[in-house]
Amino acid sequence: MTETLSTVARLRAATASDHDAVDAGFGRYDLSDADDYRAFLIAHAKALPAVEAWLAAIPGLGAVRSRETALAEDLAALGEDMPTPMAFDVMPSEAAGWGAMYVVEGSRLGGIMLSRSVPEGMPSAYLGSKHLSGEWRALLAAIDDEPADDAWVERAIVGAKAAFDLYRRAPA
Repeated sequence: MTETLSTVARLRAATASDHDAVDAGFGRYDLSDADDYRAFLIAHAKALPAVEAWLAAIPGLGAVRSRETALAEDLAALGEDMPTPMAFDVMPSEAAGWGAMYVVEGSRLGGIMLSRSVPEGMPSAYLGSKHLSGEWRALLAAIDDEPADDAWVERAIVGAKAAFDLYRRAPA
């Protein structure tokens, strides 16, 4: 008997190298150093608002709790304005939206771990913006509950890969 992978498992497997590339790119920042931390936040500010705005325009998706305001507040506390967001040019579809949301909300999950590296006294509302109780599991369950045929999963992978690519390019 062959076991079928869940949609989330397929999404995770198909984007593992993209996730690793983003982690490697952002791993070069020392979040305990004010200049590195500022650059880290600026890079995120180039990507996150673009993806969040794109997600908000897709009907049928769950609501995204935006972190743009927290990011802007942290940057302002460090004497920086929000940069112009990069373009996020992906054909909108509900499936691609779920894929991109998987990346954005995964970033929120990773942010909590990274926030431990930010020294006391430095702003950390953005990285400290954790999921509500059960929110991450609910997102994964919602993705797995979608009636996803192979074409749907491929569109979700396209959305996730595009979001990862935007984050990967943002520090440049």
